[in-house]
Amino acid sequence: MQEKIDILTFPLSISRHHLVFLAISLFSFFVPFLLGHPQWLVGSIVNCSLILAAIFLSEKFFLPLSILPSIAVLLRGLIFGPFTYFLIYFLPFIWLANILLIFVFRFFYNQIKINFYFFKFFISLFFSAFLKFLVLTTIARLYFNFHLVPAIFLQLMGINQFITAFSGGIFAFLILYIYYGYKKTHK
Repeated sequence: MQEKIDILTFPLSISRHHLVFLAISLFSFFVPFLLGHPQWLVGSIVNCSLILAAIFLSEKFFLPLSILPSIAVLLRGLIFGPFTYFLIYFLPFIWLANILLIFVFRFFYNQIKINFYFFKFFISLFFSAFLKFLVLTTIARLYFNFHLVPAIFLQLMGINQFITAFSGGIFAFLILYIYYGYKKTHK
């Protein structure tokens, strides 16, 4: 019998765990690389991937999943158009914000002692999305004040980050809801 890895509420075999990692990795890289626009959609899909990683995967996979989407954006070079090279200034902070999104979501989800899954999920999502927003908006404000980036980054790395993180979490919740519904009807 294969060893199982129990992450949050989803026990997976080791082979399925690696398969889920591969699927989320490919998705989180190729959506920004191939789709590119609009930012709210691409950002929401990437954040959905990060929330699903927090739910399904072990911590050893969080760093690569936090880095892949921004590398794809940089390689594509189209989301920010002529401002792409400014993205380089943000890369370490985007990676940090993505890691925080995953870990804070998981932390709150594990710590909240509410049996109602909906509230537990959305309280965890709110705090993790807010922290991601806070990190990126603070860095954008500092960079702007030091004249390192143009004003557009105040919006791109500001409230847009909270909106895309929260909406990505909503997408993740809907995927889980559909998955559980499918699983219940096909037992």
